[in-house]
Amino acid sequence: MFERFTKDARALVQGAFAQAEEDGARSVGAGHLLLALLDTEGGRASRALSALGLAERRDSIRRALGEARRRAGLSRADTDALAGLGIDVSEIVARVEEAHGVGAMSESSRAIGRRDGRRPGFGRDAKDVLERALRAAVGHGDRHIGDEHLLLALTVTPGAAAEVLAEHGATYEAVRRVLYGVTAEAE
Repeated sequence: MFERFTKDARALVQGAFAQAEEDGARSVGAGHLLLALLDTEGGRASRALSALGLAERRDSIRRALGEARRRAGLSRADTDALAGLGIDVSEIVARVEEAHGVGAMSESSRAIGRRDGRRPGFGRDAKDVLERALRAAVGHGDRHIGDEHLLLALTVTPGAAAEVLAEHGATYEAVRRVLYGVTAEAE
């Protein structure tokens, strides 16, 4: 599938690997793809995020992703669902961090000590983003997968990355409107 990626999309994936390695993560997640996207410039996705005002809110997005990592990757929707069952995720995080240190529930803390020298692979959520990016490209009649397709996929793949994007105004509809000038009703 990577042979169909544009130069910008390949750079985005390479940036996600760098983000995962910097975090000490065992795998590249959707959050790493989003962090890499925030660091890229010049691609269609970067321009779309700028048009939506997210370029100026990078720090806020990074903080929100960091908070999700502290919750072991659970989205707010996940924590709300658990709260409905009487499970207080923030209390669990606080207790675990009290015993094991801040960030103890994040994947990067679980990966500390990993010295096998291997590059991280793709996590399930990142694989889902890549699959959805392919579908987005095909759905728009594009022969190549660009960073814009990865951005669209990030907005619809369930999890913390999509939630953070939506909280900052980058919903699927908003991104699609900026990229293609169409709304869901226009289809």
